[in-house]
Amino acid sequence: MNNDLYAVVGNPISHSKSPRIHSLFASQTGEALEYTAIQAPLEDFPGTVKQFFERGGKGLNVTVPFKEQAWKLADRRTERAEKAGAANTLYLDAAGVLTADNTDGCGIVRDLVRNHGVRLEGARILVLGAGGAVRGVLGPILAERPAALTLANRTVARAEALVELFAPVAGTARLSACGFEQPTEPYDLIINGTSASLQGDLPPLSPRVIGAKTVVYDMMYSLQTTTFNQWALEQGAQTVYDGLGMLVEQAAESFRVWRGVSPETAPVIEELRND
Repeated sequence: MNNDLYAVVGNPISHSKSPRIHSLFASQTGEALEYTAIQAPLEDFPGTVKQFFERGGKGLNVTVPFKEQAWKLADRRTERAEKAGAANTLYLDAAGVLTADNTDGCGIVRDLVRNHGVRLEGARILVLGAGGAVRGVLGPILAERPAALTLANRTVARAEALVELFAPVAGTARLSACGFEQPTEPYDLIINGTSASLQGDLPPLSPRVIGAKTVVYDMMYSLQTTTFNQWALEQGAQTVYDGLGMLVEQAAESFRVWRGVSPETAPVIEELRND
């Protein structure tokens, strides 16, 4: 009997940890599946998706730079994908309809709350960036009922557009937008959703956003402390985390969507840290 086929699609893709994560989930849960990485040509993401499902593929994870395209390509979207405006999970539903989901927001919230014990309810949160990565996580973060959420971005208009878009689901949270230089008070939690860290760059933030009790979370991950987290520690942040746990948690939610089984994430996070 052939194993069910799954894959992650992106460009570039050779660095992806997703095949390793899903093979660990499969052996842990006893699910019979094969999970590979596919590099789609930048000019033909739709063709790659079509070909994958035509040859019997069951589900795709989608990463940079195709998340918005995946969202547009789908014939049906889950509520969280609809709100996110981007999709990191594709599958054919029972009727064979191409369906888009987004598990990124669920992934970051689980990592912060469950794995690290960070309290989001009532927190004052600063989120850096206004691209697809940030848009994908705002809904689930706002659902945790923070007191205030400030979106800072180089182009303030992009942050303002997200504030307008998410105002209907903000609840009691005070939502605001500004440039990187504007915030000058300490926050409870700072989330870096820019990719600057990967290039060794830093957004031009005031050190005053970091207080003695500030928790800092970089959505990027690397073997060493990320550039942003290193800066935060130097400014006196209480704790810093990178995005490896988010990566594993969003993968676990995709796995649950596809297979109906929730894998244990803690041993997988630990194994990846020790690789």
